[in-house]
Amino acid sequence: MANTESYCERFSNCLLAVLRIITALLFMQHGGQKLLNYPPGHGTVPLNSLMGLAGVLELVGGAFFLLGFLTRPVAFILSGEMAVAYFRVHAKAGFWPVENRGELAVILCFVFLYFVAAGPGALSLDSLWSKRKKSGA
Repeated sequence: MANTESYCERFSNCLLAVLRIITALLFMQHGGQKLLNYPPGHGTVPLNSLMGLAGVLELVGGAFFLLGFLTRPVAFILSGEMAVAYFRVHAKAGFWPVENRGELAVILCFVFLYFVAAGPGALSLDSLWSKRKKSGA
């Protein structure tokens, strides 16, 4: 039984890393659209605007999240960004997320919030540094 538990724990740690990496790659596309118009979207936004700040958080925060660098604090900030995005942009168009097109903001808010508690999983700079710290290197 202990063997199965350790195998499942390893597997879940790897899947957590996959979720982090895929979420980051998808999230960074939104920042790329806002700041670089890549992938092509609606054009760039001014950097000194609320949408510009969102673009920086999405691109830079997404890159940190992708690498698993400062994962918990970055995830906390990005979770907050998605909550703000939902209530400032989407909620004005109706109560239900499916009605106001805010499903992505809601799910990302809670995925990032999950990472605040769970940590980055495998394949992250945070876990690499944690292992080094424990070994005394």
